[in-house]
Amino acid sequence: MKFHLETERLILREIRPSDLEGMFELDSDPEVHRYLGNKPVKTKQESLKIINDIIKQYEERGIGRWAAIEKSSGEFIGWSGIRLNTEYNMNGYTKFYDVGYRLIKRFWGKGYATESGKLAVDYAFNSLKLPELYGITELRNQASHKVLLKIGLHYVEDFCFEKEKLDLRWYKIENK
Repeated sequence: MKFHLETERLILREIRPSDLEGMFELDSDPEVHRYLGNKPVKTKQESLKIINDIIKQYEERGIGRWAAIEKSSGEFIGWSGIRLNTEYNMNGYTKFYDVGYRLIKRFWGKGYATESGKLAVDYAFNSLKLPELYGITELRNQASHKVLLKIGLHYVEDFCFEKEKLDLRWYKIENK
């Protein structure tokens, strides 16, 4: 499945096996995983499995996270976008679309999560015609909290994700 969306500074496209080096840099960094259960990957094989799982989501669900490419450098900076969650019960929901982003640390603080997140919300409502979209962040992750609010989601409540023993925040935006 092919995706190609653009913002002023980013290209958002399908994740490919050729993104392996960038995905490994992203997911092997303990600071990136500070609010994700502190389980960074240790091998490129683990990153390749993540890539293959996302490609499988494209095939089975028609959507999955997108690679975020910085236009000015052509570099893989992380991922952003929408996915259909069917794997986990999150706050009582077992099938829902959520917006998310994860960036390599050296690209933090540049507004890329907000920029790509706004495009993802627009895509969810105008292309996929979804009635609502959700967001989730770890309770202490203030940067992600601010991004979700900036892209139009509203804080709903805190909850505990039992599977990982994480205290999380639940957000929602409705297609008006």
